[in-house]
Amino acid sequence: MNQVKYNKQWVLRVIVAAILFTIHCSLFTAVAQTPAYLDESKPLEQRIDDALARMTLDEKIAVIHAQSKFSSPGVKRLGFPDLWTDDGPHGVRPDVLWDEWEQAGQTNDSCVAFPALTCLAATWNPDLARLYGESLGEEALYRNKSVMLGPGVNIFRTPLNGRNFEYIGEDPWLASRMVVPYVQGLQSKGVAACVKHYALNNDEEYRHQVNVIVSDRALHEIYLPAFKAAVQEGGAWAIMGAYNLYKDQHNCHNDIMLNKILKQDWGFDGVVISDWGGCHNTDEAVRNGLDLEFGTWTDGLTMGKTNAYDAYYLAAAYKQAIQQGKYTTKELDEKVRRVLRLFYRTTMKRNKAVGFLCSESHYDAALKIAQEGIVLLKNDVVKKDKAPLLPLNLQKMQRILVVGENAIKMMTVGGGSSSLKAQREILPLDALQARVAGLEYARGYVGDTVQSYNGVTVGRSLYETRTQAELTAETVEKAREADVVIFIGGLNKSDHQDCEGHDRLSYDLPYAQNEVIETILKVNPRLVYVNISGNPAALPWIAKVPAVLQAWFIGSEAGEAIASVLTGETNPSGKLPFTWYASLDQCGAHATGAYPGTWRADHKIIDEEYKEGLFVGYRWIDKLSNTPLFPFGYGLSYTTFKLGKATADKQELTVDDKITFTIPVTNTGAVAGAETIQLYISDLEASVERPVKELKAFRKVFLQPGETKQVSLTIDRSALSFYNDQTGQWTAEPGEFKALIGTSSNNIISNYKFKLK
Repeated sequence: MNQVKYNKQWVLRVIVAAILFTIHCSLFTAVAQTPAYLDESKPLEQRIDDALARMTLDEKIAVIHAQSKFSSPGVKRLGFPDLWTDDGPHGVRPDVLWDEWEQAGQTNDSCVAFPALTCLAATWNPDLARLYGESLGEEALYRNKSVMLGPGVNIFRTPLNGRNFEYIGEDPWLASRMVVPYVQGLQSKGVAACVKHYALNNDEEYRHQVNVIVSDRALHEIYLPAFKAAVQEGGAWAIMGAYNLYKDQHNCHNDIMLNKILKQDWGFDGVVISDWGGCHNTDEAVRNGLDLEFGTWTDGLTMGKTNAYDAYYLAAAYKQAIQQGKYTTKELDEKVRRVLRLFYRTTMKRNKAVGFLCSESHYDAALKIAQEGIVLLKNDVVKKDKAPLLPLNLQKMQRILVVGENAIKMMTVGGGSSSLKAQREILPLDALQARVAGLEYARGYVGDTVQSYNGVTVGRSLYETRTQAELTAETVEKAREADVVIFIGGLNKSDHQDCEGHDRLSYDLPYAQNEVIETILKVNPRLVYVNISGNPAALPWIAKVPAVLQAWFIGSEAGEAIASVLTGETNPSGKLPFTWYASLDQCGAHATGAYPGTWRADHKIIDEEYKEGLFVGYRWIDKLSNTPLFPFGYGLSYTTFKLGKATADKQELTVDDKITFTIPVTNTGAVAGAETIQLYISDLEASVERPVKELKAFRKVFLQPGETKQVSLTIDRSALSFYNDQTGQWTAEPGEFKALIGTSSNNIISNYKFKLK
């Protein structure tokens, strides 16, 4: 009897054990199974849905605003790392303290400084834009940065804008063609481009108060195309809102700009990030398209808050409003969905490229971009030599004098958020001294003796005790005996020059540069002027100076690039990405009295009407038949080129068709070089006012001496279209058009008439 009882208990125990084992295995399997949000085999949107469903309200609120100057939190409970951004677009900015703008004092956050975007634009070479983006992405990866705050594509409307050096010129087509490969190159490394500053950010002074009044046609034809291309062709993962207002709403939370145009019309699926301090109230931030808030004005953690970042507009105030029923979680979930999408594209991307910091390949890229971007503006024949002054003939020149503060001043430091801590910056004087024995230097003038910016020092001391009279006297004495004088001047990164936060006060060169140049010319007419800047300037002595180079702010390899062009090691091939006005009254924004706008009665907002409308840059020059100092698209070479007669593969273009123009280009000189062929379109039968011509295609071609290549340029119906502000659609009207092909906006070599059916 006991044996039977024992057997029954044993069987029961076995059954219970089996049940428990089954339950345990089921639980283990459930635990071991990868959650959908972490399963890379699942579609992206399914992973986002799963992650979103798992997040608490606090976690959702946390991921849509900053936790430090440059980072926002991930979701630690679910394994999402923090998101780190950094300033660009010319290099990876050195790390700052958690709550302050001052440098963190690290020793491993130097970088390669790439040329400013004006220089990239001047290459007219989209392949270099791709190389730029890839190189920058590798530097960002090494530094664990997931979002680079750039590139900037605001249109060059006035040469007084202090931030023009960060942008890609005055023409929407050129900017569009250069920004797309930059974005693609950067994001190919798993680093998000945050294209900025969207949009109409064309003033730095009072940038938080400027309310832009602009026609729909000008907005869509001039100021938005580069952003649209970055989104729809480049696939940009982030957009940064601008400080200024449009239709009385700040652009970091602007219903028309963000909800309608960017997200609805263009289909942008990425994240809208506020410019630092660009968010101004919770309600507009919630409703009008802002996704991720950074830089709202707090004073670190010193204002009595447990956490100052909880005081952001999309933080505690937003959470409280949801809890009180003012908002549902509809808008919040949309913002979080976009942020999660950014996480999966960056921090959660498992198979990333390899990051490199300060590699030789990056220095090579920086040098190549700099060399191709330098523009030879003037190179007259010197009677004594019976040859142009450039390239310098070092065999015949015994005494070379370099003059100018910009020959010894670092330009990677300062200028606002694009300031860098470059591992090295080769200065023009040093690069020339390495090539020329016995080269002499005279400072010539004193501009800016500041020794550091945001904790980064500028290298050699710029301290100077001599008076301007003494500096001028030294320069004249040395110039009188020199075979050639190289004056390296222009602007710098100081306030009211090429600098974020301020606009220029004058179109003139600063300091005593004009006076010193005029004095040099009295004793030695063999002068080469090298202009370092991101903006043009008035050059009143230009007729007397035989050679002029535009050398931009070109980063770590600046001196090497400039010296290689001056000595002929590199044949310059850059083309101006903007019109170089002889004076400000040639610029539409100034000629119409539109700039800088008018304060309202309460002195809180400036209304700035873009009275020039579509007619920005060369479009205004053409409209008034003016002659600028140097036209858009202009640049010389040490060789010469001949363009033949243009032909086309058809004479009529249908709605869904394309037309290709072909033109032979021959290098007729003695050295290899590159020419940029530019195609402009003129609408001969428009029912609305249109510019005389507009750039619609270009191609840079490299040729050996005597070599000829057939250059083909293809356009479609979109190149003939204008924005119809009555219908809100792009319209191409049937009729006759003319293709104008040349080497600058005012040097048209060949044309071809065709029809749109």
